[in-house]
Amino acid sequence: MTGGNGRRSNRERSEETRRRLIQAARRAFAEKGYAATGTPELVAATGLSRGALYHQFPDKAALFRAVLEDAQQEVVAAIEAAADAAPDALTALRRGSRAFVAACMRPGIRRIVLIDGPAVLGWQVWREVDAAHGLGTLIAGLDALAEAGRLRPGLTVQATALLLSGALNEAALAASEGRLGHAEIGNAIDALLDGITRPA
Repeated sequence: MTGGNGRRSNRERSEETRRRLIQAARRAFAEKGYAATGTPELVAATGLSRGALYHQFPDKAALFRAVLEDAQQEVVAAIEAAADAAPDALTALRRGSRAFVAACMRPGIRRIVLIDGPAVLGWQVWREVDAAHGLGTLIAGLDALAEAGRLRPGLTVQATALLLSGALNEAALAASEGRLGHAEIGNAIDALLDGITRPA
């Protein structure tokens, strides 16, 4: 919000600085990886001072977490866009799962989300971020499947979501490395989802 004189508030300036740092860091982490990216080049890329960087983020790992969350939000947006127009919960899961794999093949997403994410932040923190984004979306899809009476008896949403998430992460890595094709992955996704679904 700006005042009548057009000047931005301190909060707006702070938010803009944070966004510029995240964007610059995301480009660098995607291209070179976390380990090969230094904070001086991030400062130079934004034209900001080191003080501005450390005012927003206490260290490079904290900046990377913000980048990871930004990338995860992009993945979730792709999943939701694919699933929103689905006629039923199962179709939404099929489309969303395929969209997840496709999103993870985008430049930078694979490295940030699937490779550097766990390595830089550790599995516990990476899972916390994933639970708030990708895994959370999968749980919501399975909740809808259960509410429609389509989740196979004996299965819980939480356990099923964890297993499917692991399978989709591995599929995304394999696809991005060229070890599996889209058709193979799509068929496997369908088989997995058919296995957890009871007939309509």
